[in-house]
Amino acid sequence: VDMVTLATALEIFNEHDLQPSDRAMDVVEVIHCLTALYERLEEERGILVNVPLCVDMSLNWLLNVFDSGRSGKMRALSFKTGIACLCGTEVKEKFQYLFSQVANAGGLCDQRHLGVLLHEAIQVPRQLGEVAAFGGSNVEPSIRSCFRFSNGKSAIEASQFLEWANLEPQSMVWLAVLHRVAMAEQVKHQTKCSVCRQCPIKGFRYRSLKQFNVDICQTCFLTGRASKGNKLHYPIMEYYTPTTSSENMRDFATTLKNKFRSKQYFSKHPQRGYLPVQSVLEADFSET
Repeated sequence: VDMVTLATALEIFNEHDLQPSDRAMDVVEVIHCLTALYERLEEERGILVNVPLCVDMSLNWLLNVFDSGRSGKMRALSFKTGIACLCGTEVKEKFQYLFSQVANAGGLCDQRHLGVLLHEAIQVPRQLGEVAAFGGSNVEPSIRSCFRFSNGKSAIEASQFLEWANLEPQSMVWLAVLHRVAMAEQVKHQTKCSVCRQCPIKGFRYRSLKQFNVDICQTCFLTGRASKGNKLHYPIMEYYTPTTSSENMRDFATTLKNKFRSKQYFSKHPQRGYLPVQSVLEADFSET
């Protein structure tokens, strides 16, 4: 699916009249849409695609995510959300499209419809057993978090939703991470891992913002390996593309500042790679 562009997917959605988004699709209809999608990919790219295999694998994944009880039906919004999330398109465009599917004719989305969208999206990490890491299945905290950008109004605009999404909220950060993983697959960084000495570093590169000239490859970082004196809890910067000169200068300045900061400072200012969403219990406690 990552070889399919969102533009191509939208053409197929329109040709199969997948509106309104809350209508149900049966398995036969899903198969027809997937078949058309992969046949269009084969035609546009001029490549040989094993259409039956791709359709079978995509159908199985969609059913596992959105119809785990195997009722044989899923909402059109579920189907479109699944394809849009995995297709080969920039994350911002994906968020724009997903928002458009729950917005009204005036381009506004109320809390109920935003909740529907977030519920559909969270099914992807739920199927992998990772939903707890993304704030859980309850979407109410994410709705409240997003509507802080609505200026007190009862509906949110696309620009406000995108502003929130750009902060990589906990419930949706997996989509941005998925995009970065795909981008990093073929990337090589012309530097040496301070732990395993691999050079060049392939995939993700993690640069220490506490120690100068300390870089860690994705394998060592994700398995918790560290060289003596270079603790992984120190602030780090993740790169999935080669660094630019301006990024190198920025990181040098940040590292220099961090050299003069105490351990207490870092314990009081934990580094997060996403916008945390407040749980219902936390919200109730803070309001009392």
